[in-house]
Amino acid sequence: MYLLKTEHSFDAAHFLAGYEGKCSNIHGHRWRVVVGIESETLQEDGQCSGMVVDFSQLKKDIKNAIDYFDHSLIVEKNSMKEKTMDALEEEHFRIIQVDFRPTAENLAKYFYDLFAEKGYCVRCVDVYETPNNCASYASC
Repeated sequence: MYLLKTEHSFDAAHFLAGYEGKCSNIHGHRWRVVVGIESETLQEDGQCSGMVVDFSQLKKDIKNAIDYFDHSLIVEKNSMKEKTMDALEEEHFRIIQVDFRPTAENLAKYFYDLFAEKGYCVRCVDVYETPNNCASYASC
């Protein structure tokens, strides 16, 4: 089995609504996302002969998807009062609303599904909130 890994990072804030502890406050991370792509075989012809995928295309796709979150506030839909959201938007803050609680675990699954939808045979996605804390989502 061949396994390619590449990574990209972004800076963003989030909070965990309903959490009892420091993470209930808005705080930021340098999120590091590591994507693993697997294949039993290598391409046999053309420019990508001997490769699982072209690293340059893989890195471009990962960068584009991850840069979308850079310098934003990631918010679970309906976790803030409408008045608060309106005030933040009025101030032109970049807010990205997601359908899930923005934990490292859920972000790992989000990125896994996103790259699988792009046609990659994703084996795992690791999302680091800090250099020492990582959540992974993997195929079995």
